[in-house]
This record gives sequence, structure tokens and C-alpha cells, in this order.
Amino acid sequence: MSRTTARPARIATLESLREHLQWAIELEHATLPPYLCALYSLDPERNPEAVHVVASVFAEEMLHLALAANLLNAVGGRPRLDAPEMLPPHPRPLPHGDRSLELSLVPFGPEAIEAFLRIERPAPPGAPPEDDAYATIGQFYDAVEEGLRGLCDRLGEDAVFSGDPARQVTSAHFRNSAGRLFAVTGLTSALAALEEIVEQGEGTARGEVWDGDRDVFHPERDEVAHYYRFQELKAGRRYRRGDTPESGPTGEPVAVDFGGVRPMRRNPRLADHPPGSEIRAAQEEFNRTYCGILHLLELAFDGSPGMLPVAVGTMYALKAQAEALMSMPDEGGTTAGPTFEYVPKEARGWSKGEERRVVVLRDGPYIVYGGIPLRRKRKIVSSEGAALTWQTGEDLPTEDVYALCRCGRSGSKPFCDGTHALAGFDGTESAGLRPYAELQHVHDGVGISAQRVGELCIHAAFCIGRTRPIAEMLADTADSDVRAEIMGRIDHCPSGSYSYALRRGGETIEADLPQAVSVLAEEDGLASALWVTGRVPVMRSDGLPLETRNRVTLCRCGHSENKPLCDGTHREIGFRDENAP
Repeated sequence: MSRTTARPARIATLESLREHLQWAIELEHATLPPYLCALYSLDPERNPEAVHVVASVFAEEMLHLALAANLLNAVGGRPRLDAPEMLPPHPRPLPHGDRSLELSLVPFGPEAIEAFLRIERPAPPGAPPEDDAYATIGQFYDAVEEGLRGLCDRLGEDAVFSGDPARQVTSAHFRNSAGRLFAVTGLTSALAALEEIVEQGEGTARGEVWDGDRDVFHPERDEVAHYYRFQELKAGRRYRRGDTPESGPTGEPVAVDFGGVRPMRRNPRLADHPPGSEIRAAQEEFNRTYCGILHLLELAFDGSPGMLPVAVGTMYALKAQAEALMSMPDEGGTTAGPTFEYVPKEARGWSKGEERRVVVLRDGPYIVYGGIPLRRKRKIVSSEGAALTWQTGEDLPTEDVYALCRCGRSGSKPFCDGTHALAGFDGTESAGLRPYAELQHVHDGVGISAQRVGELCIHAAFCIGRTRPIAEMLADTADSDVRAEIMGRIDHCPSGSYSYALRRGGETIEADLPQAVSVLAEEDGLASALWVTGRVPVMRSDGLPLETRNRVTLCRCGHSENKPLCDGTHREIGFRDENAP
């Protein structure tokens, strides 16, 4: 991009540069709630073109946010998204931009289109960068570019781009846009990131309609920049080659049906409805989900890029919640709508803190916190097929926070790749919260008391023994060899369905298991559960904890009737892990 400036750069220090790049994240994020309200209010059958336009712009704003985070990470900053300042009450001004532009939560319509045109309005060619309160988004990014160039000239490129390359996210983690998501490692890639952001919003070379990409929904078409996509909806006509910003669109008609829009209440607030009311409860659930997405995005940009597809997948749940809200009648012939109000981390439970734990996402994956080692274990069986022991493989490389597939359909097993959202995975959790001690059945032998909870069994078959099951072996436990074999077999039971004490009511004796998550494989290449050991807490998606035990097995085939726990259904369906060695 060419630049003509009238004065020295305003961004003169690395601290100021990092501050501006955090502002860029705030600026890109600020557009998301208004775009989502417009998108969710549209009837896709009556307004397919409008859905495509708003959805494509939203996806590219997500791309811009990710590129801004890459820029901030590249210069040694740390992106912040899960914070109250990201979600001030609406209406709100565009942050660090035109303060006369208010962002409101309104359904799709002429008001929304005019607001989107003002958001995406191109900067005049050659317009100089300004201080905070930039006239356009393009001017804001001009100032960032000018600051980058000046700092590299003065301090050297290596001093400016001092961030850890491992914190970069790329298209391997995000494929939902026509644009490019790439790592920022120096001035050249930083300028390319800025160009991608500005051209998708305003057009190539400032004054061109086209952004240089192909339309994400119609690959046969060249893509126009965001500003001009909204001009197409306003004019009811598409741009064609030869059209200019001055001529406006002169191509084929674009159908827009303003009657095919859900009449969402303008700028809804939680305070509009009393606590416990149906609408408020649904709005609170939406806000928890949205703040959870901000948490996942912050993790993705803080060294765990595998969280990016998880965050994108969670947006499918967000859509269902928003559409449910917009089906609830509200005042004056309107419907309810999402409020986009911040929910503190302590009120969300699962996204609080960095301590080791496994969290179940609703209809989504398992999120593993705290750098818990991940490894493969393979069951060793005798020539007769009797279960003997587990063979531990090498640790799998992970980030400090990682996501494991729960739907069974990921192409990157055992990791989540977001497929659960596209597949419409139903991860409804039915496992109870009653403790093991209340459910156990006790069987006494000599010098041993075996306890069992059948609902936890995954049918790994260690309890069967080489010749007979544990329940029968207990009669012969006067023989210390038999007693020792029972203890060994119970120690190998991955689910902890079986446990033992030396006497009825005595202290349960557990094997010394490290804190780890093991990806289990059984005989004949059959894929099994996730084995969580070492008293790692497991939290359900509603924030309630399962009983913390030394060992627990979690379903990863997606078909257990006792989710999130494994119930052995993987054996019935012949579940396989195509990525297993």
C-alpha cells in the first residue's frame, strides 16, 4: 500500500505500538456483536444474499482480529480478549475511531446497513494518520504501519519483532474466510497483514471496489470489499467489472427482503427482564457462551493456537442460542435478543484459573488445562485374548491448554478440529453426580474387600481374569497369590469401576498414577476412551464437577449413553482412530 503522510509518526515507542495493536483487537472485536445481531435476525430462506454478505464480513472480521493478535504477539505483546472492557453496554462508540459513530445491537435493516457502511468507510487516498479517535479504520491502520516502519528504521527489525513465533496462529487453525491467516515474523509479513485487513474492508489500492480475493460463498466471483458489499445490499444490485466507487453497482440485481427479518428488540439488556424470567435466563446463557468464546480466543492467541477452531465451533452453539432468543416475544411486537454483556470468569466456572483440570464444553470437546501430559496407551493381551496390562507410548506434543475430540469425528484425533459443530454433535451429559461410595456394591474376600460401580465400566476386561472373573476369584482369596492377582487386575481397570480395600469399610487402596491423560487403544486396532489419572478434576459443561477420583474414563467416540463418561460403546460400534500408530 502506498502512503502519503504530512507529519512524523505518532507511534514512537514499542509500548505505544503494543498499545495500538491491542486497540486493533478491541476495534475488530467491537464490530462482531452488531454483525452477529444482524446475521441472526435474517431469515436465510428469504434473504440468502444478505446472509452471505453479513456472514462473510463477520468471518473476515474474525480473520482481522486474528491477524491483529498475530501482530501484537510478533512485537512481544500479549492479546487480551476475556475482559470486561471488551463488552461495554450498547449503544457504544466505535473504540479508537469516529466517536460520533454509535454501535447498536439491532436487527438487519436500513439502520444496520448504514451503520456498517460507516464502520467500513474507506479512508480518502493519501489521508494522513491521526491520533486516537481516527476518522476511519483505514487511518488507524495507516498509523500502525507508519509506527512499524519508523520503529524498524530506528531500533532495527529484530528489536521490534521480538515475540515468540510459537504464539502465531495460521490458516491451519482457521479456514472460515476467503482471506489469509498467516504468521507475522517481521516487517514484510506485518505489512502484508495490515494490507489484508484494510483491503478486505475498504478495497485494493484505496479507491478500488475489489479486495483481491474470491467470494467465500460464490468462488466463481471476485470478492468486493466489505464497504462495497453493504453498498450492494443498499442498492439492491451487484458490482461488476468496470464499476467504480463513484459509479456504484450496476450489475445483476441483489434481492433483499426487509420483511424476512426477525424484529429483535433494539439494544436489549439483562435489566429489561426480572431474574429468573425465561428471556433473561436465555440471555444469561448466551452471554456465558459468548464470554467462553472470548476466553477460548484469548487462549488461542496466548500460546494455544489449537483453541481457535474450538472457539469457531462454539459459535454454532451461539447461533442456536441467539435464534432461540429471537423466537421469544418481547415488548411492542419485538422479539428478545442477545445482550452481549460480560460474565466474570468466576461466574463461568470452567474458564477460571490455570490449574490442572479437564472441562467438558457443551456439545463440544474436552478442554485440558495446565499442561497435563498426553500420551497413548495400548492394551496388551495374551494369545488367548485375555487383558494383561497397558503399554505406555511416548507423550504427544501439546500446548499448555489443548482440546480433545469428544464427538469421535475429528480428522485430527485425539485433538479437536471443530468438526463437532459441523456435524451437529449432541454431547448431552447424563452421568450422575452421586459419589462412588454411595453407588458401590461391596464383595468381601479374605484380606480384601472389592467395590464395584457397574455404571463406570468400559468393558476393558481386566476384571475377567485369565480363567474367571474377580467376583468368583474372591472365594479363593485365602491364597495370597489369588489375592495379589485381584489387586493387580483392579489396578489396571482404567475406569475405576473396581476398587479395593483390605477390609470392608477400610481405606481404598489406589495405584500410584501420575496426572496424565492417556489415549487408550485396545486389541485389533480398536480405539477406546480417554483415561484421566492422578485425581485431575473433571468439570461438566454446566460448571458442576464430577467426583474427583484417581482414574476416570471419558468417552471419545461420541456415542456413550453415559456422557461424558465412557460406557464401552466404542466396542459395539468398532470405533477407530485413524491417526493411531
